[in-house]
Amino acid sequence: MSFSIRTAAGLVAATAASLACSPRQQTASDTPSVVMSASPSSSPSATPGSDWRPLFDGQSLAGWRGFKQETPPSGWTVQDGMLVRTGRGGDLMTVAQYGDFELELEWMVEPGGNSGIIYRISPDGDETYMSGLEMQVLDDARHADGKVPLTAAGSLYGLYAPPPGIAKPAGEWNTARIVARGNHIEHWLNGTKVVEAELWSPDFNARLAKSKFTQWPQYAKSPRGHIALQDHGDRVSYRNIRIREL
Repeated sequence: MSFSIRTAAGLVAATAASLACSPRQQTASDTPSVVMSASPSSSPSATPGSDWRPLFDGQSLAGWRGFKQETPPSGWTVQDGMLVRTGRGGDLMTVAQYGDFELELEWMVEPGGNSGIIYRISPDGDETYMSGLEMQVLDDARHADGKVPLTAAGSLYGLYAPPPGIAKPAGEWNTARIVARGNHIEHWLNGTKVVEAELWSPDFNARLAKSKFTQWPQYAKSPRGHIALQDHGDRVSYRNIRIREL
């Protein structure tokens, strides 16, 4: 018994010595694997495998047109990777239509500036806002609409107010996200959910009845439509515009 133990010990020692004297090339399997975990995010857009597509390539107006026209309005230009409203011409609208989607972009307005992101727009009607829902884009500090919560930056314009203090001032970039899934609508601004609404719920209907939108029968009726960046007469810049259909 003692002889077998000594013999086994000798074999182990000999094997170890042999390996030490016979170095080999290190392979990937020899390297410890490092698992990188993503930081927690409150953003639904962090879903793994989500199918995001750019709506703006940073170089051209491809994929965009005007409302009731086949080409982009002359007042919109591309500057240093930004989509900029520089002159009169009307709202800039996507060629494609979207139903359930998640839209992300960044916006920046000039002092006193006003614009909007209007979505689910029907091609009928005289203006984009007569059928589409709008997320307000605004310099809250200098524009009169900023003094009214229902028309402040991030609001579901005229219907649902955001909490105060979320929008960044003119000249700084704001990150916006819109989630539209069936009748469920969310507006996010700078990482905070600022609006949540259920279209045609008793609450929505009560708010709608007190708003100017009652004069337009097509308002919020379309489950699918175009997305537009509003020409409200002021300089506004957009960038990093992307969408995924839900």
